[in-house]
Amino acid sequence: MFQNYFTSESVTAGHPDKICDAVSDAILDAALSQDADSRVAIDTWVKGNTLGVIGEIKTKSNLDFEAIARAKVNEIGYFRPELGFTGGDLEFFSKISAQSNEISQAVDKLEGPTGAGDQGIMFGFACKQTKNLMPLPIVLAHELARKLHEYRQELEKDKNYILGPDGKTQATLIFDQNWKPIKIETLLISSQHSADFHQSDLKKLLIENVILPVITSLEIEDLFQEPNILVNPSGSFVEGGPVADSGLTGRKIIVDSYVGWARVGGGAFSGKDATKVDRSAAYMARYLAKHIVTQDMADEVEIQLSYAIGKAEPVSIGLLGKLNHHEKEILNYINSNFDLTPNGIIDFLDLKKPIFSQTSAYGHFGRIDQVGGFSWEN
Repeated sequence: MFQNYFTSESVTAGHPDKICDAVSDAILDAALSQDADSRVAIDTWVKGNTLGVIGEIKTKSNLDFEAIARAKVNEIGYFRPELGFTGGDLEFFSKISAQSNEISQAVDKLEGPTGAGDQGIMFGFACKQTKNLMPLPIVLAHELARKLHEYRQELEKDKNYILGPDGKTQATLIFDQNWKPIKIETLLISSQHSADFHQSDLKKLLIENVILPVITSLEIEDLFQEPNILVNPSGSFVEGGPVADSGLTGRKIIVDSYVGWARVGGGAFSGKDATKVDRSAAYMARYLAKHIVTQDMADEVEIQLSYAIGKAEPVSIGLLGKLNHHEKEILNYINSNFDLTPNGIIDFLDLKKPIFSQTSAYGHFGRIDQVGGFSWEN
């Protein structure tokens, strides 16, 4: 029988790149909470016990970047000195300037609709493979990572620190020739842990408290037939986080979006306000893709939007997928019913609210824990 294999991955909120995404989005939310018209483009970097924020901001908000960063690092789980990186003790740097006048004028110059804050290409995707209209390997990888994070937090409530904040997951599924999932082939979890915790005990612990609960919650027990389960395949994983690896905002854009199943746009999401179409148009493209699939205009669809800096209307709209209607008919439907200017997207998806910290880990699309929470998923 012909079989297809597909693998997706995710990382926990304690991964160095995700620490950076979280800090960048925390600064964005802090700005928006005081000034809804804030324009923010913040990148964060981290290595060892040092964290820096760089970028541009135009806002009326009064922001304490250092306090925001330290609080977010502690919240993620880096509050113990033995981890080598903590919100309380980290060395903090910042280099933040005002938004470029040329960029600001490009956004402001048009009468009526706001111009795009930059050029770019964005993609949205949806399919009927799962109830949240995402491919199952992506959903499974994200849910394993999120559950690993939650389980560590549960242990820490009882002062049990056998797990550390850093972690990664991976899910490999087998599909039939029509891309219907038929079996979970391999599940992989790499989790930071204390030096005195044995690997065989860790595997048993994570199967019982992370893997099996996720399989049950997703109602995919029929696919869970003696899969290959790998836990810390490299062996020991005591040293993790920024001590073991550096981190940068936006470096996990593949994990943030469709994890290889669909195309990814040219820009990352975190740390950017909604005038940056890298973020807002990607959210709108996902909304449109979901809408087209739920209206049975397609069983699977990928939408591309492209923009030019300072121009309000998209330069192009593209469609690809298993369409049930002619491409021209779907495009006419989109153009007749949706305002795809930056202002139109911001108003339609209500993107001036401080909601972005919730997106910084476990994906921006199809989030099971955010049902009804993200406007682009409704």
